[in-house]
Amino acid sequence: MKKIVFVFILMCLFSCQDYIDKPKNLIPKDQMAEIIADLAINDQATYMYPNTNLEAGTRYVLKSHHVKSEDFVESFKYYVVKQKMQGITEDAQGILLKKDPKADQYIKDKLKKNGNPQNVPTLSR
Repeated sequence: MKKIVFVFILMCLFSCQDYIDKPKNLIPKDQMAEIIADLAINDQATYMYPNTNLEAGTRYVLKSHHVKSEDFVESFKYYVVKQKMQGITEDAQGILLKKDPKADQYIKDKLKKNGNPQNVPTLSR
């Protein structure tokens, strides 16, 4: 009986694997952060210029980073499942703040105005 329980426990331990396999063309975290930052800029451009094509801009961003859309989607899914997406988006936010230092003060002012001074992003990491 002990042998059966032992075998069952071993089977359970070895059967516990990741929910998702690592993609063949996994995009590195730093490059993923750069892409997300550029996609955020692209998204904001559609607010400023409503007649622009968001899809064309997205394709341009991926092409400029030499990334296929399938690879981006698979990498995005992988990082979400592995719970690493928050760190990547924080890095992307840092990239955006480096590109536009005035945005740092704008974000702080908006958060203070809305009564939410916590989690205020800054450039000093």
